[in-house]
Amino acid sequence: MSTAGTGQAEADRDEKGGVRTALAGLTTRGRSFLAAGVAAAVCSYVLGQADLLRVGLLLAVLPLVCAAVLYRTRYRVAGSRRLSPARVPAGSEARVHLRMDNISRLPTGLLMLQDRVPYVLGPRPRFVLDRVEAGGRREVSYRVRSDLRGRYPLGPLQLRLTDPFGMCELTRSFSTYDTLTVIPRVEPLAPVWLSGEAKGYGDGRQRSLALAGEDDVIPRGYRYGDDLRRVHWRSTARYGELMVRREEQPQRARCTVLLDTRGIAYAGAGPDSAFEWAVAGAASVLVHMLERGFSVRLLTDTGNAVPGEGGDGFAGANQESADAAGLMMDTLAVIDHSDGAGLSRAYDVIRGGNEGLLVAFLGDLDEEQAAVVTRMRQRSGGAVAFVLDSDTWTREPGDVPGPLHGSVERLRMLREAGWTALGVPPGVSLDELWRQADRERRGVAAASGGEGP
Repeated sequence: MSTAGTGQAEADRDEKGGVRTALAGLTTRGRSFLAAGVAAAVCSYVLGQADLLRVGLLLAVLPLVCAAVLYRTRYRVAGSRRLSPARVPAGSEARVHLRMDNISRLPTGLLMLQDRVPYVLGPRPRFVLDRVEAGGRREVSYRVRSDLRGRYPLGPLQLRLTDPFGMCELTRSFSTYDTLTVIPRVEPLAPVWLSGEAKGYGDGRQRSLALAGEDDVIPRGYRYGDDLRRVHWRSTARYGELMVRREEQPQRARCTVLLDTRGIAYAGAGPDSAFEWAVAGAASVLVHMLERGFSVRLLTDTGNAVPGEGGDGFAGANQESADAAGLMMDTLAVIDHSDGAGLSRAYDVIRGGNEGLLVAFLGDLDEEQAAVVTRMRQRSGGAVAFVLDSDTWTREPGDVPGPLHGSVERLRMLREAGWTALGVPPGVSLDELWRQADRERRGVAAASGGEGP
């Protein structure tokens, strides 16, 4: 017999250990028959009963013959697994579809199908398949669910064969497995205005000329259909051919989502911990800003940026950005606490360019790290910080609230530097804080004599 993983790749059979494998597959019934047969043969020798010897031989030979026939029968079974979907939010269900094809010329006996599943996804699924005719197929499915984000392997698939008498069972394993990615929950957010840049939320475009002034135009050659009003005569005279001014280059509004992953900045664990709230919040903002037309990237306190170092490091709203968005969500699915003690590496990345809107999810901040965060504001058009205080998140029901002078002081420092900074209590929704941040930004703009969008 041979089995297959996803596709029709056959598993190798260990010929050297064939006898040992066959005997190891004897069931309790088969071992009992074998023991009874041996006992009957010994008794027949002691008592001199020839008929008892024949009975003993029949009892002993039956499980051995079943094991040999089952082992030597060359069933060729191909299998495949399909996940629907392969990437699922935490707390949601995914369905796993299994398909078995008998690609041999012989019908199979009774088959038991078992898939290996991590315990966090639920119990291990088992299916009993009736006789599969030559060239036939069977399809089964089961559901998996996890409240914890991560990447979970499914498989390898195991197929157990039994003989008609139940004397022997042999197990064959598929060689391949699949991976289910459980991403953070994404919360829908209201289309508020938090950026301090050009009007038109999401559709706002910064337009920059590739020039410093009228006399510093970088021209290009004339192309059929170009507006003659854009002809740059000075360059035309210099190069001896018709030259036109370059068009204004549209640039998509940018957003950087900063996620603080320092282990010392968070307390507690589990799906309801402060760190998991921050991860889910970062995922929600990333998806929301992409949907609103922003070019986005994910940045951690370690200085690592996703989608990476290619180009300007931002994922725009186009077909390629779907892959970048998937990469960011896959990163958040497995992200864990870092060993770092500060946010200086993230600041080094931010100060190298214009970040546009900066949205930060921060854990506990001491005075030094709060000062680092205040300097980040200088390189952003708008800045929103959600600060999660460990004392608030780890407080048990009924506990008397302790002094919050430290966290209040950090929020004040950020606000004085131009941040829209909010403390995050347990159980609050990100959408509620998102709207509150917009109201506070509008209030600050009104107090300073500015105008809202």
